[in-house]
Amino acid sequence: MVTQYRVHLQTLVLLIFVVHLSRPVCVDVPSDTQAVLGKPKKLTCISCMKREEVKAKTRVDWYYMPKKEEDVTPVRTHIYKYENSNPSEVSGRFSGRLTWNGSQDLQDVSIVILNVTFNDSGVYECQILREFEFGFFTPSLFITKNISLNVNEKATDDATAIYSEIMMYVLLVFLTFWLLVEMVYCYRKISKSDEQMQDTATNYLAIPSEQKDNPAAPVTE
Repeated sequence: MVTQYRVHLQTLVLLIFVVHLSRPVCVDVPSDTQAVLGKPKKLTCISCMKREEVKAKTRVDWYYMPKKEEDVTPVRTHIYKYENSNPSEVSGRFSGRLTWNGSQDLQDVSIVILNVTFNDSGVYECQILREFEFGFFTPSLFITKNISLNVNEKATDDATAIYSEIMMYVLLVFLTFWLLVEMVYCYRKISKSDEQMQDTATNYLAIPSEQKDNPAAPVTE
């Protein structure tokens, strides 16, 4: 029993150590393309850096292009920028309606549109320029991502989101059932092991008693 307790204690310490060493993982996910009239809308733009220990100077620029109409070429407008740790709007049609929603490590450089209107439908372009610092060598990386946004009067049900939610609940029920089965199995195995240890200890203690009840015959010359 003491050995099992030590094993459980060592496993718990190992899990705590692993959780302590774990770090958040950057996942490059696409932005949602549907917005609701009058509601805020986050434009997600993520650019993961593979080596966090390398320092980088990051500049972010957001542009907007309205929907393309016949015989009309859309004009790209600079609407937001992030430079020298300072996010700021560019004066124009979105003035007072854009806020920074990026992460501290600048892997997430998203922005939020407040009070969305029908005129906000169009293509949003996220440009990321990183200048890495390797002593005297400063390589750069330029990334561009486009988000085609559609504004609806009311929220629409997303079939993919509904399917994902159903699968999440099914998986949760399955994992809960599996965990319950594992707990019952481990409990029975530990109980059986304790019974075997008790039987072994009882038999071990019973040996001297039997020897006392049946003393060895004296040796005669």
